[in-house]
Amino acid sequence: MDKERLPRWGWLLVGLFVMSVLAQLLNQLVLFPAGLPEAYQSITVITLMSPVLIYVGVWYDEDRQHYWERSRERIVADVAFVLAGAALGSSVALVAIVEFGLPQLAQDLAAMAVGFMLSWGLFWWRNPEVYRSLE
Repeated sequence: MDKERLPRWGWLLVGLFVMSVLAQLLNQLVLFPAGLPEAYQSITVITLMSPVLIYVGVWYDEDRQHYWERSRERIVADVAFVLAGAALGSSVALVAIVEFGLPQLAQDLAAMAVGFMLSWGLFWWRNPEVYRSLE
């Protein structure tokens, strides 16, 4: 893919839209029929969007290209950590606040904040050198 075709925010927008559609398909075709309550639908959206938020920056920035020289297994493990962190963080946040009667938007924003922070924290924990400044 040509990075110069779109600015970073354009790639983020495209990636987030695609992941949102995939998450809704997963919800409608698999998870809701299996019994997942609708209050928890944002967990799949947050989980699938979190790698986009992290990896578009790593892919787009020239000073972070050294990340892609790692083994495929390491990168797959990093993605698994990101997905697990987003799923765990957003799940814990939603379970903690779903019964408070907050509006759905407030619940989703809280779950997003916790899920994205935990997923990015796990990515940073495994890859601190990606975010070190090169002086």
